[in-house]
Amino acid sequence: MPAPASEPALANETGVEGRWTILALVFVAIMLNYVDRQILALLKPTLQAEFHWSDRDYAHMASAFQFAAAIAFLGTGWFIDRVGIRRGFGIGVALWSIAGMAHAFAATVTQFVVARAALGAAESIGTPAAVKSAATYFPARERSRALGIANTAPNFGAILTPLLIPALALSVGWRASFLIAGGLGLIWVIAWLRVAPPAPARVADGGERWSTLLRDRRTLAVAVAKVLSDQVWWFLLFWTPDLFHRQFGLAQGELGAPVALVYSLAALGAITGGWLPGMLLARGWTLERSRLTTLLIYALLVLPIPLVLVAGNAWTAALLLGFALFAHQGFSTNVFGLATDIFPASRVGSVIGIGAFAGNLAGMAILELAGWSLDNGHGYAPMFWIAAFSYLTGIALVRLVLPRSAYASLG
Repeated sequence: MPAPASEPALANETGVEGRWTILALVFVAIMLNYVDRQILALLKPTLQAEFHWSDRDYAHMASAFQFAAAIAFLGTGWFIDRVGIRRGFGIGVALWSIAGMAHAFAATVTQFVVARAALGAAESIGTPAAVKSAATYFPARERSRALGIANTAPNFGAILTPLLIPALALSVGWRASFLIAGGLGLIWVIAWLRVAPPAPARVADGGERWSTLLRDRRTLAVAVAKVLSDQVWWFLLFWTPDLFHRQFGLAQGELGAPVALVYSLAALGAITGGWLPGMLLARGWTLERSRLTTLLIYALLVLPIPLVLVAGNAWTAALLLGFALFAHQGFSTNVFGLATDIFPASRVGSVIGIGAFAGNLAGMAILELAGWSLDNGHGYAPMFWIAAFSYLTGIALVRLVLPRSAYASLG
């Protein structure tokens, strides 16, 4: 077998059709990732009634997912860089599909916690693998667009899941729903291994060890942005169905449409997040100015989110939440873009892994805060006010931390 091409050469040699086919598969993988992780939130009313969970029990399950994913992120970015995107991504999707199917056999809170932790650890491969796929298979001029498209995948997963899973669960039962969703991931693995060409694995040297990355202010900038944006995403992902159920009295079968609207708007945000920097670049702006200005614009758009607390009906709340996640996804796409701007492709997986580790810990904290707040009668207000100002704080800290020379430091 011939040796894999270098990353820049591979981006050219894959060809237009080949790299967009790869992106389509990445899209499907991340979409399935979000189907697996969101099923529990949508089936919460049924499972809570069957197993008598409290809100704190559910928060612990969500936190187990976050904590396991955070710890795993310390290794999965390195793993992807080390073994290569083709083999590493395939292994990761196979493991998370099996973990998702394991939920079908859970019967106690502890067993669900274990299943969620296993799913979180395995699914941590998704983010660094998706970003590294763009950095590896796409030339620099196409990466923002590829990242924008890839970053719509979570939203499509979050749209399809509430539309399909409640009806599927009513038809075949909640256990079979977990088995079907996980089985789709195993089918994906077969397709990925047949289509994706070998990409170079990284051979770590002294200059690329983790200690070097952790001391790098560019890494800190990415991590700060992930912390202050990811916490909002995880809070809304796990608690939005409950908010509609609790605040507007929607039954499980009625949750699908408003939740789907929320994530439809979020998908548009990811697309615009890939388009806006390109438009600014075409107008003669520098890459740095284009990226940071785009981040600021989306940070400002999140500010109205506390209005959800006074929304008169579920559809008004869905529009407000959708607008906030529109902004989140635009912001998130450009955080990934920031990483690919200032780091070479050989280090992107590790840097995104570090950032995602920090973001998942922040997510775990806000999920526990939500469980505590609801059990103690404080409602959703604390989390929504945190969400409103997280992104502005994030872009301010990124601007403070990011070295002035970052956009010239690609070696």
